Amino acid sequence: MFFDEEVSGQIKERFSEMVHPVKLVVFSQALQHPESEEVKRLVEELGTLDPRVIVEAKNFIIDATQAKDLGVTRIPAVAILRAGVDGGADKDYGVRFFGLPMQYDFGVLIDGIIDVSKGESGLDPATIEALASLTTPVHLQVFSTPT
Repeated sequence: MFFDEEVSGQIKERFSEMVHPVKLVVFSQALQHPESEEVKRLVEELGTLDPRVIVEAKNFIIDATQAKDLGVTRIPAVAILRAGVDGGADKDYGVRFFGLPMQYDFGVLIDGIIDVSKGESGLDPATIEALASLTTPVHLQVFSTPT
């Protein structure tokens, strides 16, 4: 288990902010990247803390087509989607978490889950307006490190 009772309670409290169910599609591959299996187990444990957190575990090699469709190019990876309701399609905001969500990065993963659930970016309306005026696609990546 990754979370003791206190940490589980804190995560459940954060998950109480969720508006819509979220699907976490976690890609791992035990032979190529053993640490990715740890991420898979962590995400699966997150799924036990709230019924609105749905986890789908995928093998990066076997499920290569789905990885490509979701823009997952390396592992470990978690695609955070708003889960479809009543058989409806999932909504993909393009939010991906690559790497091991440990320490500070774990909070980033939780924030991503909450944001996708709400369907809101938290951006200022002026920023949203400026982004809407873009005429070509933009690929944005955010890197974080505790150092």
